[in-house]
Amino acid sequence: MKDHDFHAMLQVALKEARIGFAEGGVPVGAAIFTAAGELLSRGRNRRVQQGDPSIHGETDAFRRAGRQRSYRDLILVTTLAPCWYCSGLIRQFRIGTLVVGESRTFSGGVEWLRENGVHVIDLDNAECRELMEKFIAAKPEIWNEDIGEV
Repeated sequence: MKDHDFHAMLQVALKEARIGFAEGGVPVGAAIFTAAGELLSRGRNRRVQQGDPSIHGETDAFRRAGRQRSYRDLILVTTLAPCWYCSGLIRQFRIGTLVVGESRTFSGGVEWLRENGVHVIDLDNAECRELMEKFIAAKPEIWNEDIGEV
């Protein structure tokens, strides 16, 4: 794989997460890049804002990317480790590289994805973690609903 500035890519997703947080939603942002490092799409968790439980950050970015001939060479960047729903999307469409902002507050399907051949890069970004921790402390009921713990 070509050398990419994954930290710069994460900033695109983090901007989406900040917007989601300001809107009162779950602060998870995502972005999809081509193998050449070009931004294809971006998205954020909009479950609260749109009342739709299927709009996670990763699915929002995926939908906005539009239909692709192949997803294998795409790079999905997300501020938080993907849940099982989003992990399934990554495997279903065989997205080759996943860049995770952080997985301490939630590990999701990261290990399962690694075991199934997805190249996972965990940046362990403090800003991603702090934003998520702030949200969880302020709105634990929404967080628990988001990850299926209700």
